[in-house]
Amino acid sequence: MSYADQVFIQNCKDILEKGVWDTDREVRPRWEDGTPAHTIKLFGVVNRYDLRKEFPILTVRKQYIKSAVDELLWIWQKKSNDVHQLHSHVWDAWADENGTIGKAYGYQLGVKHHYPQGDMDQVDKVLWDLKHDPASRRILTSLYNHHDLSEMALYPCAYSMTFNVSGNTLNAILNQRSQDMLTANGWNVMQYATLLHMMAQVSGFEAGELVHVIADCHIYDRHVPVVEELIKRTPYDAPKFTLDPEVKDFYDFTPDSVKLEGYQAHPLDAKLIPVAV
Repeated sequence: MSYADQVFIQNCKDILEKGVWDTDREVRPRWEDGTPAHTIKLFGVVNRYDLRKEFPILTVRKQYIKSAVDELLWIWQKKSNDVHQLHSHVWDAWADENGTIGKAYGYQLGVKHHYPQGDMDQVDKVLWDLKHDPASRRILTSLYNHHDLSEMALYPCAYSMTFNVSGNTLNAILNQRSQDMLTANGWNVMQYATLLHMMAQVSGFEAGELVHVIADCHIYDRHVPVVEELIKRTPYDAPKFTLDPEVKDFYDFTPDSVKLEGYQAHPLDAKLIPVAV
């Protein structure tokens, strides 16, 4: 059984058994028909994944890692906010008339700042520190820039990555203000596990632990029946994850740099998952 499945199933059971509904409040998200999209939630969920043991990907529902990595590289490598540069359509509902999501996600990572070592954006500063100052306790990124929130199509959900080197191991903490368990949990976990592998490889480290901190961990009202079905399924074993060992520069990674061997997963019709916006 994949460890990621164990975590997902337990999180969902905990939310359904112990969670708090927000049906007594006004909420921002809406379903396509205009109905308020309410949730049941837990506050302050912390999950740990040891990437030395296995790659954290769900098998109770099929995950598309190349699409997930494509979005990850759109944010972290292209530092883009233009949905036309993304091969999937996951951001189309948030795009403006010019096809951008405003000053969100990749835009924030691409803004250059002045450091003693020169002008660098957030990603390049992380890469520089990992290679030249790995003992630093300041290796982190943040997308939550209060000055630009009013110009973002959506406030960042997964908003911060903190990298930390212990010996020859690179660990990281992913901070997330809000997590839609059905649509985003497996997606975000495999994305940032892949990012940790990439950062470790180009910096000469071994990928270690990914710690996922979720402030508002929730299930939408119309997702509950689907989640109840998923947690009854029997998970498969985790696949073997490999990253192209020839890549030494972070900007040379592509979705094809990632491979999964022996990935088995249960199907799930995307039409069964309405998306609240």
